[in-house]
Amino acid sequence: MDNRKRFAGKVLVITGGGGDIGRQTARYMAGEGASIALVDIDAEKLAAAEAELASTAGGVSTYRCDVGSYSELQAAARSIEHDLGGIDLLFNNAGYQGAFEPLHRYPADDFEAVMRVNVLGAFNVLKAVSARMVKNRKGVIVNTASMAGVDGPPNMAAYAASKFAVIGLTRTAAKDLAPYGIRVNAISPAFMGPGYMWARQVRLQAAAGSQYFSADPQVVERQMIGAVPMRRYGDISEIPGTVAFLMSDAASYITGANIPISGGI
Repeated sequence: MDNRKRFAGKVLVITGGGGDIGRQTARYMAGEGASIALVDIDAEKLAAAEAELASTAGGVSTYRCDVGSYSELQAAARSIEHDLGGIDLLFNNAGYQGAFEPLHRYPADDFEAVMRVNVLGAFNVLKAVSARMVKNRKGVIVNTASMAGVDGPPNMAAYAASKFAVIGLTRTAAKDLAPYGIRVNAISPAFMGPGYMWARQVRLQAAAGSQYFSADPQVVERQMIGAVPMRRYGDISEIPGTVAFLMSDAASYITGANIPISGGI
């Protein structure tokens, strides 16, 4: 059976839509027939994503919005409903990695910035979109957590705490929204590359000066990959298939789960 159009007629909202994971997932889901609404705070990234995805089958619309502002999210959600006719699916994906420093040196202002995007932002998106799904008594949500929220890596206090929070928020939201026919799950990517996030993590872990990683970024890269049973980092293109599965009818009895995309970590 050909499932390539299993999301035909569905409207999918992707926050963090201008980033690598957002764009890859938009391309994949549009190829399966979904109409895509990309949400991001960065207008330049949105414009680039819109141009890149202009030829996709389901169509792509963009909305500039700060997920840390509930009023902006409400306005964006209203615009998406007006433009596209509703919201069926949500990939709650906006995030900020933050600084790499040991806890006793971690900058308090950066901790607050990470929490504003990754926790308050995730909550705001869930609240604004699920309120609309509740009215229709259906919908599927996938949140982007991280293996950092499972294992607690060194030098990443804010990011780890924020992603632990996303996993907890996923489990509570799944219970709260189940009576309305809405499923909520999370994905937890580990080391994904190549690209900006991978290079940034390797460079900043090397610079953090801890017992866990070398001061040489090339050695850090080998150390990280050596911690993965599959002995490689994951490609960004390996994320959308899991998101699509969780949003599909094939996962109709899965809610409150956190799926690692980790190469076995």
